Amino acid sequence: MALSLRFYGVFVVLLVSLLHHHHHHHQLKSLHFALFQHETINRTGYIVVNGVGGAGISQTTTPFGTVFVFQDPMTVTANRSSKVVGIAQGTSVTSSLDGLQSISVAKITLRLKHHSGSVSIVGGTHNVKPADHPVVGGTGDFLFVQGYVTSSPVNLKGLTVVYKIEFHLYWPPYATQGS
Repeated sequence: MALSLRFYGVFVVLLVSLLHHHHHHHQLKSLHFALFQHETINRTGYIVVNGVGGAGISQTTTPFGTVFVFQDPMTVTANRSSKVVGIAQGTSVTSSLDGLQSISVAKITLRLKHHSGSVSIVGGTHNVKPADHPVVGGTGDFLFVQGYVTSSPVNLKGLTVVYKIEFHLYWPPYATQGS
């Protein structure tokens, strides 16, 4: 009986200690900003494999199975002549028969005032609606970064289409201990 009471006492002390420690959350380093991706058909973005069916090619659709590659400038405003602070390089494969959705993989290289490096994203893209893409890695100042980016169409008319890319980045505590 005395042994079980002692075990119970030690267990309670450990539990209270863990709960007490759990309530002291460390503030995560975070960065939130938006840039604009400018994609010009047959200049910064190309269809490299034609799809097999479904929707036809338009400003917002490509046939099912279409493989598209891009290397698009990222600017600080929706105006293409504004300052370029990054490049989005990647590929997407049309994954819906209506031609509006794709699976996308991209590396976004950034040269911001206080941060430089790249952010890698992957996920589903909707051509005419906002879509969230998880961040799966980073380099340079973005090493160990976590979070997501939201891609939203701004202008889908004309040869160049524009997307607003909102970054929601977080560094885990172990990645910022020296900063």
